[in-house]
Amino acid sequence: MAENIKIDFQAPSAVDGGDVVVFVGEALKPSPAVAKLLGQKAVDLIAKVAAVENFKGKAKSAMAIVAPSALSVDRLVVVGLGGEKDRASLDWAQLGGLVASKTSAKTATVMADFPGITATPENIADMALGIRLRRYSFERYKTKKDDTKTEGTSRFVFAVSAPAEVKKAAKTADGIAAGVTIARELVNEPPNVLGPKEFAARAEALTKLGVEVEILDEKAMQKLGMRALLGVGQGSTRGSRVAVMRWNGGKAGAQPIAFVGKGVVFDSGGISIKPGAGMEDMKGDMAGAACVVGLMHALASRKAKANVVGAIGLVENMPDGSAQRPGDIVTTMSGQTIEIINTDAEGRLVLADVLWYVQDRFKPKFMIDLATLTGAILVALAQEYAGLFSNNDELAQRIAAAGQATGERVWRMPVGPEFDKMIESKFADMKNSAGRQGGSSTAAALLQKFVNDVPWAHLDIAGTAMGSPQTEINRGWSSGWGVRLLDRLVRDHYEG
Repeated sequence: MAENIKIDFQAPSAVDGGDVVVFVGEALKPSPAVAKLLGQKAVDLIAKVAAVENFKGKAKSAMAIVAPSALSVDRLVVVGLGGEKDRASLDWAQLGGLVASKTSAKTATVMADFPGITATPENIADMALGIRLRRYSFERYKTKKDDTKTEGTSRFVFAVSAPAEVKKAAKTADGIAAGVTIARELVNEPPNVLGPKEFAARAEALTKLGVEVEILDEKAMQKLGMRALLGVGQGSTRGSRVAVMRWNGGKAGAQPIAFVGKGVVFDSGGISIKPGAGMEDMKGDMAGAACVVGLMHALASRKAKANVVGAIGLVENMPDGSAQRPGDIVTTMSGQTIEIINTDAEGRLVLADVLWYVQDRFKPKFMIDLATLTGAILVALAQEYAGLFSNNDELAQRIAAAGQATGERVWRMPVGPEFDKMIESKFADMKNSAGRQGGSSTAAALLQKFVNDVPWAHLDIAGTAMGSPQTEINRGWSSGWGVRLLDRLVRDHYEG
């Protein structure tokens, strides 16, 4: 859960007490405005201590001066921005996370004026976002407090030249932070707590923000013909669900955009059962659905001027006597048939029906699905990039640009007729697994058969969304990957 942190924005003034954060480049000098506010003695002190500590002002570096004689504060925290090239590619959220990690006083004042950089209100808001994301932790089920853990700063004051403008931008960033937190919470929850029904209830909570939410139970899905999705969940005692979320912030009747998430709340592999080692991580096999819920929260909280559909397929894949078998053939909602080769290739079955349902019912401008779909994507891209597959170059390019802007990077992977050939079945229209070679692309090839001519992108997030790399803005197991990326995509191209 996110710690209770207060973030304020006010005009620069003299500071008395707490931590003060200032930024320097490789010249080790604050901006002229900050230097004037601190005074020459403080500027000289920075240079003197830097020489002793061998601090060079490199990007992502910091040093702390305790009880600086030139100032009436507890600590002067000096953060390096690096050279000109580093400053040109500065990740503001990561910078905020770094600041949060280096402060310890109850209150920290951040001198948000940067040598060699003209920061926008959005840049400062992203720093505040980074602080909030850095301070997230998931300790709901711990009964004993960690006595070695310091409380850290509970109030950050940004000294900025235009407080009102930054406050406005920060309000949007707060909604995004809340969306990321929701996604992280969902992925981190244990599977005994978060089944399909409980997950659907979390999605229903978005009604408080004006999101319309509709829950399809198994009876409704049977009527629609979602037999691929239902087949995945038939081995579990917990019934499957589909949650459909609608944010109508655009023009009435305007074509919506759509996001679809895989929500396998626990994946044992079914009859094709997974190895026991590490199976506990399969509680995170619903990270795609978690992202969609977090994204819908972010969009609704900032009242995005767009019509947006979010749809998530929620199932549990278990191996009881009713479970789906290798060799079974299921008929999807589209009428196409799929031979089950491996019951652990279940996410594409869930998405097949939900993608078809969304394109058929809502006729969206585009669809983007997110899924922790294949281990093969980790072999290709490790945990550095999500795999991007698409039938539309413009959409793919826009997603890639949003990824670069937010640091949630994607890498485009191939999907085409060669991979269609690999999933041909002797007994059905296609098979759900073609083996190890090209595993991510053959999975994407199957999904593409359920989008018709709608512009579509598939994001394979198996490497980025759970067991996530540790960064300045993510110190937990789940990063909430995709919320910031897709919010940026919508903001840049699909509002108004």
